[in-house]
Amino acid sequence: MPYPWGDDRRFNSYANYFKRTFGGRVQKLTIDAGFTCPNRDGSVGIGGCTYCNNDAFNPSYCTSSKPILQQIEEGIEFHAVRYKRAESYLAYFQAYSNTHDSLQKLKEIYSQALSHPKVIGLVIGTRPDCVDEAKLDYIQKLTKNFYISLEFGIESCYNRTLELINRGHSFEKSIWAIEESVKRGINTGAHMIFGLPDESKEEMLAEAEIISKLPLNSIKFHQLQIVKGTTMEKQYQENPQMFNLFEMNDYLHFVVDFLERLNPNFVVERFTSEAPPRFLAVEGWGLLRTDQLLNKIEKILEERDTWQGRLKSEK
Repeated sequence: MPYPWGDDRRFNSYANYFKRTFGGRVQKLTIDAGFTCPNRDGSVGIGGCTYCNNDAFNPSYCTSSKPILQQIEEGIEFHAVRYKRAESYLAYFQAYSNTHDSLQKLKEIYSQALSHPKVIGLVIGTRPDCVDEAKLDYIQKLTKNFYISLEFGIESCYNRTLELINRGHSFEKSIWAIEESVKRGINTGAHMIFGLPDESKEEMLAEAEIISKLPLNSIKFHQLQIVKGTTMEKQYQENPQMFNLFEMNDYLHFVVDFLERLNPNFVVERFTSEAPPRFLAVEGWGLLRTDQLLNKIEKILEERDTWQGRLKSEK
């Protein structure tokens, strides 16, 4: 019997959402358009978030020195071997805050990506303090002809944590940005990190109820990783007791606990992050890939005979 999202998978998966939405495989292509961040350039602060080193997740073809259309072409070629069935693409503006510029500049950048004949939409990663009503009104207009998704970095629901990681905005700002985006009919996603310093597992689990009340379309979860060249690497070396980094099996079971309490209407894009081992200051989980970890999560869901939103629906 299908679950509320319409298929037999035990969570509301991004892959199946894409099949329902587009009728086939659509691949995201990461684009680096040379944006920066307001807590790097002095608009809000300096130094950036304590955990951040964008080089740890940018693909090799993706660099701001290349024109956007060149990055798209190289991205299509890069993914062609693994994703032969993909015929359409979404330009994924991922690095830093991709609405942190003038409205005119955003129009120039987004229109370049959308001019490619195989690009059917945009996924725009940004911060909740980098949108305003004028930018959201423009993005709303794009939704009339293209698939558009805004992905906001929430990271934590707790303001003390956001201050600790030098995030530069409050959780209340995230709520505002999400509600204003959804009000305009924009697909809206969020990004959360599990394992941030001085957050207990109980506090992290409690975020499921907080997040579930937001009008999100999708959500993405990552485990905290200590990346070389970051402020957090130095903090970890000087004060390791601040951190309670997840062991792999503990994290996988925690994710299932969280998923049971999560709004079943949320499409879950991913559960784990995957930084190349050479970037990690603290040893990770070996060479297991995202899809292998996902298989383990789905096995736990099956073993426990549970699914996304099971405990939420019982309340």
